Amino acid sequence: MTRIIINGVTYEGVSSVSVINDTVIIDGKRQDGTVSGVVEIRVLEGVLGELRTDAAVNCGEVRGDVHAGGSVNCNSVGGSVNAGGSIRCDEVRGSIKAGGSVRHK
Repeated sequence: MTRIIINGVTYEGVSSVSVINDTVIIDGKRQDGTVSGVVEIRVLEGVLGELRTDAAVNCGEVRGDVHAGGSVNCNSVGGSVNAGGSIRCDEVRGSIKAGGSVRHK
């Protein structure tokens, strides 16, 4: 089971996450309320299938793609990473596109 925290709110049983224009969408369902300011997404347990946000990302493992408007800091990404800022990942199996620097193993 995947457990994540977005700006202090915990979500469990998550496969895909999207945080765009201050709106949180979990597995295709819009969540109550909005987030604002610097949005922090933290994966506490499990593996995400896909992650999309217009903010920066810190996460462990993502099976699919990561799309971020800011920087991306991840352990392992099974798909591609597209970031508006820098990318720092241990492993990326797909393509990498960054608006800043790239560092990966």
